[in-house]
Amino acid sequence: PLSLTKYMFKTVPHMASSSTPAVSSPIAAMVVSSSTTSSLPRIGLGMAALGRPGYINLDRTTIFGDKDSRDVNVMQTRANTVMDSLFSSSTSKSTMPWLDCARSYGLSEQFVGEYLRSNDIAPSDVYVSSKWGYTYVADWKVELNAGAPHEVKDHSVENFLKQVKETSAHIGEYVNLYQVHSATFESGILSDARVHEALHTCRKENGWKIGLSVSSTSQDELIREAMKITVEDGDKLFDSVQCTYNILEQKPYNALVEAKEANMDIIIKEGLANGRSLRHPKLVQVAEKMGCKPDELALGCILAQPFQPRVLSGAVTTEQLESNLGAMDIAERLKTEGDLLKEVMDGCVMDSETYWKDRSALAWN
Repeated sequence: PLSLTKYMFKTVPHMASSSTPAVSSPIAAMVVSSSTTSSLPRIGLGMAALGRPGYINLDRTTIFGDKDSRDVNVMQTRANTVMDSLFSSSTSKSTMPWLDCARSYGLSEQFVGEYLRSNDIAPSDVYVSSKWGYTYVADWKVELNAGAPHEVKDHSVENFLKQVKETSAHIGEYVNLYQVHSATFESGILSDARVHEALHTCRKENGWKIGLSVSSTSQDELIREAMKITVEDGDKLFDSVQCTYNILEQKPYNALVEAKEANMDIIIKEGLANGRSLRHPKLVQVAEKMGCKPDELALGCILAQPFQPRVLSGAVTTEQLESNLGAMDIAERLKTEGDLLKEVMDGCVMDSETYWKDRSALAWN
């Protein structure tokens, strides 16, 4: 059997670089003990838009300024500020803070690891998920030559062994969930027994849950295929799925219900459709009717779904994060005001092919 012992280590000594920005507050004193947390965190902070200077979310220049003003220190300082807000909010609400990284999110794992260790956060007091499968190749640039990729996919067992070692170096002792990044039929990940064995070994030797994220119009088919994969003793390989689902893209609904019935942890990414959902007139209209913000309603509509998802916020400011976190209260209202939930979901849904075509046209900015 494949052993990851030479690749993995649970705890690594931390040596912060002299250029590491100072963290602004003594977070360790504010952390809620895991013993007070009754379940997994429902809303987490995704680091896709904070771990690198460029991303496809709308209007980044309005928030970050010129593309040449986003060096590593600037982005890490901003990430620290938003993480401060997450931990402060988690303390006040008695919930577990949750951070979601990926090898391809620039320096997201480095930012998170340095933040947690600098603030003396115990692994039991934070939930951390990350992903492998893509390599960041944009060299800290916002714009690349036409056609040049910002990240390159490789779902081979060799790349897994390389990237799991890198993840361990940055956040190894904190990881709760390790996910295949954007599984597709074409990448071969769903049929590669060597990768399946390596993932299962990682789960056994490190105690990490194993998941996968999916994208494209085939998300529902990918989820169903992933649910069939078993390892030794007939155990399911994947404990969770991270899927794009929002008021615009609703095609995976039935597959997510099936996954929940199979006891998979359901995580939703791109809950605001990279900002596109916030411009939908029906969402704005119902938000005004309910007296809430459009982002609260958009995320609340996801949290209120019967497949009981957990949701990632893509916030890049403390104000955005605080507003996103308000979705929990809106979700509770929607559960008792089902007509409003139906009005939004029915009034905003798009054809899946059109949704993904529009997404692929979004520019890195």
